[in-house]
Amino acid sequence: MNKTIRQLIAAVALLVPAAGALAASEGPALEKAPINIQDTESLQRGAQIFVNYCLSCHSASAMRYNRLTDIGLSEEQIKSNLMLNTDKIGEPMNIAMDKKDAKGWFGATPPDLSVIARSRGADYLYGYLRGFYRDDTRPTGWNNLVFDKVGMPHILWQWQGEQVLKTEKNAEGHEEHKLELVKAGSLTKLENGKANTAEFDKRMADLTNFLVYVGEPAQVKRHQIGYVVLMYLFLLLLPFAYFLKKAYWKDLH
Repeated sequence: MNKTIRQLIAAVALLVPAAGALAASEGPALEKAPINIQDTESLQRGAQIFVNYCLSCHSASAMRYNRLTDIGLSEEQIKSNLMLNTDKIGEPMNIAMDKKDAKGWFGATPPDLSVIARSRGADYLYGYLRGFYRDDTRPTGWNNLVFDKVGMPHILWQWQGEQVLKTEKNAEGHEEHKLELVKAGSLTKLENGKANTAEFDKRMADLTNFLVYVGEPAQVKRHQIGYVVLMYLFLLLLPFAYFLKKAYWKDLH
């Protein structure tokens, strides 16, 4: 029995590195997403992008409009700028498009994005949003470096510009896929006017940040409460620690 257990442990130990190598070799390397859910301005910009460009096809049914007050928006601001499909502040962020119609138009129903950041990860979303490139073999004319043969078109291409996929060989002789911008886009609705790569990446970081927040809205308040609790405990325990130190060392001096 002991010999069998040892053999099983040895087999698992051999499989774990192989599985890790396989996972590392699949898909492109993902850049770290600059996520900061305490940045309320970023969350507000992300909410605006989500409502204007994503919410026409993708719902976030687990998120209610009134929860956006957690990111510093007033109910009046939410009603005036973000509520396009309903007039009730307590309604979830649903879409007006019928699911059967969506499946007929796109070949598949656009997924609900309530927990997409929790299921896919922020780095995946950040890479996906920036990874579209021209591909004439696809029905929409677009493909994605992170999600190969994606069915979704690049709705933000006028912001980013057009990208093409380039294949290069690295120092080890292995092929690597990289995206190259071939046509500048315009970002007319941003205060900066014309878009550049850094500006587009910043906006996609805002959108990713918002989707991370949507996956768990309570985390903003929880983090804020956590900082207050830690500060309270520090101030509460500091005098006790000081007097305890004095009492401990008084007989040694």
